[in-house]
Amino acid sequence: MRISRSSESGDRPVSTADLAAAAQRSNVVEDDEQLSDDEGTLEAAPADEEELVALFAPDMTEKYRSQWLAIQSSFVDDPRQAVRRGDELVAQVMTDLANSFADERHRLEARLDETGEGSTESLRVALRRYRSFFNRLLAM
Repeated sequence: MRISRSSESGDRPVSTADLAAAAQRSNVVEDDEQLSDDEGTLEAAPADEEELVALFAPDMTEKYRSQWLAIQSSFVDDPRQAVRRGDELVAQVMTDLANSFADERHRLEARLDETGEGSTESLRVALRRYRSFFNRLLAM
């Protein structure tokens, strides 16, 4: 599922409420497949031992931080507007993150379709990225 900025919201920016509503409507059901390697089931590394994988390119991270600082600075002059803009920025980051994972999965699936098999290394890197993100979400 690709998340669109203007799906049902017209030209207004997407909010976190829009994302939550879209997720509830989609009712995507994933198979509960267990991944295993040659020696048994893969286990997640403890969060403190996990190598954190960058979720965004450095330039995007800096762009988001800069936008956040501008929003935070505007709070004194217009608190409601700052909160609305903060919500929209969080929604944009969540959308971009979901889309980057969806794009990565699409590329992996395309390789699988073309060759009948994916590079084990590509799949391992993708799974590590998911695990890193998953562990960060649960640690919050």
